[in-house]
Amino acid sequence: MLEELRITGLGVIDDTTLRLTSGMNVITGETGAGKTMVVTGLGLLFGGRADAGRVRADPGRAVVEGRLRLAGTLGDAVRTRITDAGGETDDDGSLLLSRTVTAEGRSRAHVGGRSMPVSTLSELGEQVLAVHGQSDQLRLLRPSEQRSALDRFAGPEHEKLLESYREAFTRWRRVVDDLADRRRNARQRSQEADLLKLGLDEITRVDPQPGEDEELRQEVQRLEHAEGLRVAAALAAQALAGGVEAADDTPDATQLLGTARRTLEGQAGVDPRLGELALRIEEAATLVGDVSSELSSYLGELDADPARLEAIYERRAALRALTRKYADDIDGVIAWAENAKSKLTELDSSDELLEELDKERQRLAATVGELAGRLTAARREAAVRFSEAVSVELAGLAMPHARVEVAVLTRTPSKDEPAVTVDGEELAAGADGADEVELRLHAHPGAPSLPLQKGASGGELSRVMLAIEVVFAGAGGPPTLVFDEVDSGVGGTAAVEIGRRLARLARTHQVLVVTHLPQVAAFADRHLVVAKDTGGAITTSGVRIVEETERARELSRMLAGLPDSDLGIAHAEELLSVAAREKRA
Repeated sequence: MLEELRITGLGVIDDTTLRLTSGMNVITGETGAGKTMVVTGLGLLFGGRADAGRVRADPGRAVVEGRLRLAGTLGDAVRTRITDAGGETDDDGSLLLSRTVTAEGRSRAHVGGRSMPVSTLSELGEQVLAVHGQSDQLRLLRPSEQRSALDRFAGPEHEKLLESYREAFTRWRRVVDDLADRRRNARQRSQEADLLKLGLDEITRVDPQPGEDEELRQEVQRLEHAEGLRVAAALAAQALAGGVEAADDTPDATQLLGTARRTLEGQAGVDPRLGELALRIEEAATLVGDVSSELSSYLGELDADPARLEAIYERRAALRALTRKYADDIDGVIAWAENAKSKLTELDSSDELLEELDKERQRLAATVGELAGRLTAARREAAVRFSEAVSVELAGLAMPHARVEVAVLTRTPSKDEPAVTVDGEELAAGADGADEVELRLHAHPGAPSLPLQKGASGGELSRVMLAIEVVFAGAGGPPTLVFDEVDSGVGGTAAVEIGRRLARLARTHQVLVVTHLPQVAAFADRHLVVAKDTGGAITTSGVRIVEETERARELSRMLAGLPDSDLGIAHAEELLSVAAREKRA
């Protein structure tokens, strides 16, 4: 759970700390006091988009810090992920998070004392936090979101089936698109293939070898300068043999070095340094002997063959013809040939290949159709359970006669859209199956069953959203849930029921609720108030915990705008008493 949240320099909030509990945390305050900044701060802390316009001019940067404590398998997974990234948890097992945004729009993130990408906070946020606000209600009106909601409710086995379908669908569409492209552009592909074949034939005839151009360049250089090389090598060999005009008894370089070594060795007993020098002279003698031997071999191998030189000239001309057309060097020409071979396979539009691809398309289409049918059946089974569970929750939210129905509808393919056969019927298939999912609200007996976007008022939509969230919570999900004024448009008995449902949700989750309803705030395990300070030159806001008498005064303010009204306080105390009894039940 999130134990602590500190916000600095964000909107109207100068510097404040929220200390949160594991149950239901309620945040209230006057309009404009900064309640929204708390939710904005949470969004930033968990990787949300940074808005430099919300950063206070002084100090010119906004900082949001949080202390997160996780338990169980989720906690182990998060700690492993952060440790692998170089971060560390505190001695008590908690994890510190930080996000900084400057007035210029620069953003930095820290996790476990280590600077990390903002995406790491986003990844963490997906696992530990779910934020629901009025924008989320609008998102729920989209068919794709309704289908996603049903898929999440259906459970892990359904998600595995959906993943298998998506993999098969991707392969099928790849083959469908490839086959269509080969048929549509057969002439163009054939022309391009002919050009590639001409190039490959030319390269094959020359048969260049890796690095051959450089090897031939060096050989030409030796052959063109053979006489100069022979003279230089011969003179060097003669010098090592005792000089150009040496007689038969003239000592060579090796003999002279041997004499020097023996002379020094004779005095090594007197001064060890001469012994060390004698060893170095011995090494030099060995090296001179090796060089002398290699010079003799070099002279024996040196060849000024005019025929060989002419053959190399011709070979280099053939290689240069290739490098002018296909690449800068021979290695590049060889790489071009390899790429051309691969491209020829891609360009193949022969009848045999087209027939083979068509068979593969039919095979994959059958697989996609079979998986799509299983997916539809699984969604319809889950839709019954989902409808019943949400309708039960709606009954407890002062909508006793309302029912939410989940319609799983098949999609008819358009004229140019690829189709698959599902249970004997031709249907359009997308990345998520061959279904459209639509949530419908049957508000009361006699009322038609209408899609949510047409049949739900603002207050009804808030309660449907909350009912869905309660159902989701029972199936797992993030341990911390944030509700930002999802009770908008609700009052009276329905408001009390929303408070009761949120309190029930708080038995298994940490719940943070931003609300303007006293009936909801009365159920809080911890009540925080955002208060505005207009005493200075600049308006600022802070957050404080209210308890007992102060809490009754805050509820009175929310009820009637009169925090000191005796009647309002009496009503607030009655609300608190009812909520306390409900929570104990």
